[in-house]
Amino acid sequence: MRVDLNADIGESFGIYTTGDDDLLLRSITSGSIACGFHAGDPTVMRDTIRKAAAAGVSIGAHPGFPDLVGFGRREMTIDPEEVVSLVLYQIGALSAIAAAEGAALRHVKPHGALYTMGARRVDLADAIARALTLFDRTLVLVGLPGSAAESAASRAGLSFAAEGFADRTYEGDGTLTPRHVSGAVVTEPARAAEQAVRMVCDGKVVARDGSTVALDVKTVCVHGDTPGAAAIASAVRAALSRAGVTIEPL
Repeated sequence: MRVDLNADIGESFGIYTTGDDDLLLRSITSGSIACGFHAGDPTVMRDTIRKAAAAGVSIGAHPGFPDLVGFGRREMTIDPEEVVSLVLYQIGALSAIAAAEGAALRHVKPHGALYTMGARRVDLADAIARALTLFDRTLVLVGLPGSAAESAASRAGLSFAAEGFADRTYEGDGTLTPRHVSGAVVTEPARAAEQAVRMVCDGKVVARDGSTVALDVKTVCVHGDTPGAAAIASAVRAALSRAGVTIEPL
């Protein structure tokens, strides 16, 4: 069994620091770097790329809605063509900085509300996929298994990496529990590690209502802004290794 372990990184902005990327980079194999719309800035982007390269971590773009105040987690009324443009803009910016540092992007993972809206809306999923095909067809699109994003990637001829979350709870339909619901975020390292092993090794996760949801994931995420994210990622990696899983980039 093989799986990628990813985290959202580079989400600091100006004088504000979010997460502990230095510690996270010791555990993860892929990092999705904020591109300045929901978080991050040019200096943070460049510094994060350098640190990821030094740690041997594969990098990808983490484009989101232009919503610094809401950290990209508020839904927007937006035209699909505008989604194509904003995703292209962010991928292009990060790719240019990466090229200047001798690195290259491997994947694209939409952030926050763009991710969840693209998981359920065919028009937005197709817009995100179109941005990748216009920029670089070799990029891997990361998203929820069985979602509109996966179908859009298939239609566009893109590689798709189905993603499971170690630090989030699930609903019975396989979607993530909305963040405003109590207990939606898993902060206990042992619990997150147990969930990650179950989804990778058994292909399932126990939903909030007690039902079992089938999952076939290629990458497991720990959000960089989850409290104690570095400890969670370390526990997840150790538990997966003990279970005989090889942890490697996409």
